[in-house]
Amino acid sequence: MKLSHYAKQLGVTYRTAWNWYNAGKLSGYQTPTGTIIVTETNAVSAQTPNRSTRTVVYARVSAAGNKSNLESQTRRLLDYCAAKGYQVEQVVREIGSGVNDRRPGLLKLLRDESVGRIVVEHKDRLTRFGFNYLEALLKMQGREIEVINLTENGKEDLVEDFVAIVTSFCARLYGQGRSKRKTERLIAELQKSE
Repeated sequence: MKLSHYAKQLGVTYRTAWNWYNAGKLSGYQTPTGTIIVTETNAVSAQTPNRSTRTVVYARVSAAGNKSNLESQTRRLLDYCAAKGYQVEQVVREIGSGVNDRRPGLLKLLRDESVGRIVVEHKDRLTRFGFNYLEALLKMQGREIEVINLTENGKEDLVEDFVAIVTSFCARLYGQGRSKRKTERLIAELQKSE
């Protein structure tokens, strides 16, 4: 099977599959024209990994205006997984608030017990609140969340979380249009007080 087809089948970029091939994690050969052929036995075994090694990457941004960040975040996650030797079976990308507990991609991922490892860039990409609860529950099922970057920016994250909560409550109380104006005023007031 061509390396490009193999990458598509696993839901990873060609570059990630190429890195795996160069690192010796995939057996195959290169034709005189330069095409890389992955042997069928690896392709089949990669399609049916066991739960303990089945890895899924989760990337999230808060707004549609950050789509470019979503793509670069995904690229970093896939590169990390390639460097660790993980074969990524699926990539889940979402646009939505980290406070929102109704994100369909994340909910589906959490319900899928066949996923053994969820890789995220930062804890807040998975959820703004309750990360430790999710981690504990998944551990009880023999699953794990792997966070690439554990550094936290306390003050900025706290302000972002506060704004997200206020936005969420305002949206529920006053509707989307009014909440946006109220949130903008609140943000302006918070920025003045810094």
